[in-house]
Amino acid sequence: MAGLLRRAAVMAAPIGFVSVVASPAQAAESGINTADTAWMIVATALVLMMTIPGLALFYSGMVRKKNVLATMAQSLAAVTLISILWVAFGYSLCFVGDGPWIGTLDRWFLAGMTMDSVNPAAKTIPESLFMLYQMTFAIITVALVAGSVADRMRFSAYLLFSVAWFIFVYIPLAHWVWGGGFLNRLGVLDFAGGLVVHLSAGTGGLVAAKVMGRRHGYGTENLSPFDLSLAVMGTGLLWIGWFGFNGGSALEANSRAVMAIIATHLAACAGALTWGAIEWSTRRKPSVLGMISGAVAGLGTITPASGFVAPWHGIVIGIIAGAICYWACTWLKHRFDYDDSLDVFGVHGIGGLTGTLLGGVFATSAIGGTAGLLEGHPQQLLIQFYGVAVTFVWSAGVSFILLKLVGLFVPLRVSREHELEGLDISQHGEALQ
Repeated sequence: MAGLLRRAAVMAAPIGFVSVVASPAQAAESGINTADTAWMIVATALVLMMTIPGLALFYSGMVRKKNVLATMAQSLAAVTLISILWVAFGYSLCFVGDGPWIGTLDRWFLAGMTMDSVNPAAKTIPESLFMLYQMTFAIITVALVAGSVADRMRFSAYLLFSVAWFIFVYIPLAHWVWGGGFLNRLGVLDFAGGLVVHLSAGTGGLVAAKVMGRRHGYGTENLSPFDLSLAVMGTGLLWIGWFGFNGGSALEANSRAVMAIIATHLAACAGALTWGAIEWSTRRKPSVLGMISGAVAGLGTITPASGFVAPWHGIVIGIIAGAICYWACTWLKHRFDYDDSLDVFGVHGIGGLTGTLLGGVFATSAIGGTAGLLEGHPQQLLIQFYGVAVTFVWSAGVSFILLKLVGLFVPLRVSREHELEGLDISQHGEALQ
């Protein structure tokens, strides 16, 4: 009797549902590979973890207690807002169509996407998975910018700026570099986001910090982190998530993904050791904040080069990252007198810039198919310089314009009283006890 009931249930299944399920044979015909698909599902989850809880913990551990929840809210808001905008039009404008400047709206709200369709950029995984993976990159890029203006930006202004910045900065850059745009055609190397993610976010954050001005008490009062243990946990989650960030950018479960992961891990280790060593030699004590900053600097700097270089290059790049990002967060920051609250420009902006250029130096044809300066192709370094210049100018100029426009609708900054009270209470009506 049970068998008859099961057969009847199957026969009664809606034919419309059956028609949209791709059979294994259909998947094979479309070129979808199950191993690649499984790896990319994991990589997607890892990259999403980088924003919540990774970046949320990392950032909130470095602000004062009265701003912890507000800082976490910015990361959470980036996830929710950008996810919907990405499905609505972001993915289509970035990765559908081959125009030199922008894509098309053919995949508006994923129109025409089927169970077994693929994107030309990732032919062995479902297009829906490629769309989802790239969504997580857009999310964390927007979330990164918030670190530069932590402790003082009004939440409503942050939401408006995030939407506008995503549309006018992230989408064009992602298309230019990864979606078949003019930088991609020129041959600019950016394996996982040195330009699209780190330099663009760092530059946007720097401009926002300059436009909004310094925090009250900056340079005169104690603005030390509330709980570095949260930041350490956030660093760990970012570090692990970066394996999906860089390894997943191979878009296949292959040796190149593994090589990228090894280079990523070694760069983080070298960056943390270098930053700590510099502090030890200059201040007699290596700080925990310094070591985690060095690790993140190594991770951000290796990102654009990770799929083009050998593992030992990761160590060299990590050492350079630890040294140059330390310099940017100390001497450079004080020389130009800007209050980048959580050193987004010093770590991510300078790291992304440096890693993009070093990719042009160390690129190995046996790994990424492109030779760099050390293999006798100095032109690649010039191409990398051009990519850096375009990204910096575009992100800086457009970010400035967008901040001024948003300021016409809502104040960018909370009042002095609300800043002293704390953004948790003034913006969200909540506070840690």
